[in-house]
Amino acid sequence: MDCCKVGKLILTLRQEKGMTQKALADAMNISDRTISKWERGVGCPDVSLLRGLSDILEVDVEKILSGDLRPNDIDRGNMKKIKFYVCPDCGNILFCTGDNEISCCGRRLTPLVPQDEDSYHRIHVDEIENDYYVTLEHEMSKQHYITFAAYVTSDRVLLMKLYPEQAAEIRFPVMHKGELYVCCNKHGLIKKLKNCK
Repeated sequence: MDCCKVGKLILTLRQEKGMTQKALADAMNISDRTISKWERGVGCPDVSLLRGLSDILEVDVEKILSGDLRPNDIDRGNMKKIKFYVCPDCGNILFCTGDNEISCCGRRLTPLVPQDEDSYHRIHVDEIENDYYVTLEHEMSKQHYITFAAYVTSDRVLLMKLYPEQAAEIRFPVMHKGELYVCCNKHGLIKKLKNCK
């Protein structure tokens, strides 16, 4: 860990927040001299203080320790590169359209890799009253169920959360051409073979 890099990052983040050294120190219940030492690279934050510092500065602990907030390349987000994530602990569903580092419940998440639908995960789509009526012949028990369905077009994502013991059916408004995904809690992300019109 490079104390000079860590200190420069803490200084930059503190100034972005419009905080003085004293204000940051007071928020962490430490002295402003300690903050000054960190920012000058004379010392680094103690491990016991990192979570509080991370919360106040709104930056991951890992980024503070590396002393670097290197931004992603600007790609403006591309719906064709959409990635879905599901937290194995709390079940949070997240998605993004560019390069990222996503974590939840303290764990770094890896993107779900879409598989083509198969005979067990066959996705049926009918057009009814200006909606796509999506159904699956899939069990919806507490142990094995569809967690969500997502309809992705060139400019939007419609995501519907599903729960055990409800029917595996969803309605999405008919829009321009898009891709349909469903996520099984045991088998992962499934992609409909043919795009919706």
